[in-house]
Amino acid sequence: MLSIKRVPTVVSNYQKEEVGEAAAGGCGRNCLKSCCIQGARLPLYAFKRVEKVGGKELPLLGCKEQCPVAFLDSLILGEWEDRMQRGLFRYDVTACETKVIPGEYGFIAQLNEGRHLKKRPTEFCVDKVLQPFDESKFNFTKVGQEEVLFQFEASNDGEVQFFPNAPIDVENSPSFVAINVSPIEYGHVLLIPWIFECLPQRIDHASFLLALHMAVEARNPYFRLGYNSLGAFATINHLHFQAYYMALPFPIEKAPTKKITKLSGGVKISKLLNYPVRGFVFEDGHTLEDLANAVSEACICLQHNNIPYNVLISDCGRQIFLLPQCYAEKQALGEVSAELLETQVNPAVWEISGHMVLKRKKDYEEASEANAWGLLAEVSLSEERFQEVTALVFQAISSVEMNVKPQCLEEVDAVSPSTQPSMVAGSHECLVLQ
Repeated sequence: MLSIKRVPTVVSNYQKEEVGEAAAGGCGRNCLKSCCIQGARLPLYAFKRVEKVGGKELPLLGCKEQCPVAFLDSLILGEWEDRMQRGLFRYDVTACETKVIPGEYGFIAQLNEGRHLKKRPTEFCVDKVLQPFDESKFNFTKVGQEEVLFQFEASNDGEVQFFPNAPIDVENSPSFVAINVSPIEYGHVLLIPWIFECLPQRIDHASFLLALHMAVEARNPYFRLGYNSLGAFATINHLHFQAYYMALPFPIEKAPTKKITKLSGGVKISKLLNYPVRGFVFEDGHTLEDLANAVSEACICLQHNNIPYNVLISDCGRQIFLLPQCYAEKQALGEVSAELLETQVNPAVWEISGHMVLKRKKDYEEASEANAWGLLAEVSLSEERFQEVTALVFQAISSVEMNVKPQCLEEVDAVSPSTQPSMVAGSHECLVLQ
């Protein structure tokens, strides 16, 4: 078994390393477990199921015209600000220094010295992407109710609805949106699908579709969702996605792509070019479910083949990056340089996307495009291994999609620069920072 000593990120104020259950009669922490949940109420946001990926049902990239702020967007920010005023975060992320690193890609560096303080190293197994849920370990049913912003469910009547004080239907296991008490950026939240089912950290069709619906509902191109598998720097084995606001394009969003194939459901699959981490890009689709199914089928394939990966949901749910990686494996095998290890940077989805969260002032002051590229190059699969993974992914997709015909790279002459740079052209009226 490959394992590394790792410092876990604290995502809840109730996250403890000690094992022990509360005494009979309740734990007194106002948590989400049976000892405290009876009779509890939380806001409920019921989203409209979106069918079309193109057309008027999804927002235009970058909100080129003046567009109203989506209610979900204002709800997240308002509730997040409330928790900030109540002192629930471990540090003030808005005070963290941030800069764009000079260079072609515009990597973003943040100095976040508070994110790794006061934590004990733990043994972390990196050679198993799929691991069973362990009730004795920290999970999101142990967070305080004050850390939960609202419930997030599909509307029964097809229209968006909001209930400010709704009962929690434990038997039907609602999905929750909660704060990350160790935020990377403004509005950093966790989407926890069907929290009381205690699902391990692994993607399936339904959970990924839920995450896509959140990206669509927010209607804000600066709001991205991310996912880390076990072995790719997820620290909690309880199904969750992360999300936050960044009013800049991520470098990965600006990277050119090369089309590999187009599925019968309209989903285009490309590969990244001229980027330090090799990966896939999924776009379009006749319906949102077509897009969700294509991505989740690829994720399921990686999981079953024990390949760690990260996912970035970008452009209001229109563009998804799937990034298999091997950094933790190299780290466990002693193949990562001491210089990189000293930075204590765990390259998860945000770092791979180009937002470098640095924990030492020295690294922040010396941040350069070459340093960022060098770190991410260690994350990437080799070209040979990436081709093997590509074959596995398309074999899996072809088992449910009969019209998959990957084109040879020599036959594909359409190299597409990302449309994402236009996202920051002009005004930023769709981002509300109050």
